[in-house]
Amino acid sequence: MKRAEIKLIVDLDDNNVPQNITWESTDAENKDAVPAKAFMLSVWDHNYKNTLSINLWTNDMPVDEMKRFFFETLQTQGDSFLRATNEKNIVEDLRDYCVHFAEKMEIVK
Repeated sequence: MKRAEIKLIVDLDDNNVPQNITWESTDAENKDAVPAKAFMLSVWDHNYKNTLSINLWTNDMPVDEMKRFFFETLQTQGDSFLRATNEKNIVEDLRDYCVHFAEKMEIVK
C-alpha cells in the first residue's frame, strides 16, 4: 500500500491570527514547502456522522482572491461530488449556482 503525508504549517501571531501558511506533500514532485494564503480542510468522521473542518487564511489574503478561492472550491466540490456519486442533476444545479456566485462577486464579467 502506498502512503503519502500532507503537512500544513501555520505561523500565528500573538492573537492566533495566521500570518504564514505553507504546505508540502511526500507525494509531490516538488519537495519544498509551498506558501499559501488560505486552506480549507474537511474530514468526515464516520463514527459521529459529521464533518470536521479547519478553514484558515492569512491576514494579508486579498478579498478578491478570497472570492475566487471560494468560487473555485465550490466548483471543485461539484466535480468531486459528481465523481463520487454520479449525481449529474444536482451537480448541474451547483454549477449554475457557481455561475451566479461568480457574477454576484464580480469574479467573471
